[in-house]
Amino acid sequence: MKVLVVDDDPLVRAMAVEALADEGFCITEAGTAEEALAHCAKADFDVLFTDIMLPGRLSGWDIAERCREAAPELPVIYATGYSHSEPRPVTGSILLHKPYPIDRLVSAIRQVTR
Repeated sequence: MKVLVVDDDPLVRAMAVEALADEGFCITEAGTAEEALAHCAKADFDVLFTDIMLPGRLSGWDIAERCREAAPELPVIYATGYSHSEPRPVTGSILLHKPYPIDRLVSAIRQVTR
């Protein structure tokens, strides 16, 4: 299963990438929205896991919307460290609050890909 992991914090991203790779997922990672969109344009993913708050003009919400233009059924797992972030009602998505246990991320991926 191919997962695109997007987080601007290198340590948080590395933790997620390592844990998901250990679970057997094929991981592509991005530190910016622009990198993530470039990956979405070149490859198909089974899941998008993205932080909501990213530097620059684009957010994780924007990444998901744009990636879903080409793949409308793409499951998305959003992560945020900001408790005031209101989840958008996006079908096929889950919102995780940081810090999240890694096993919760793994189970969220399995849940959205059933």
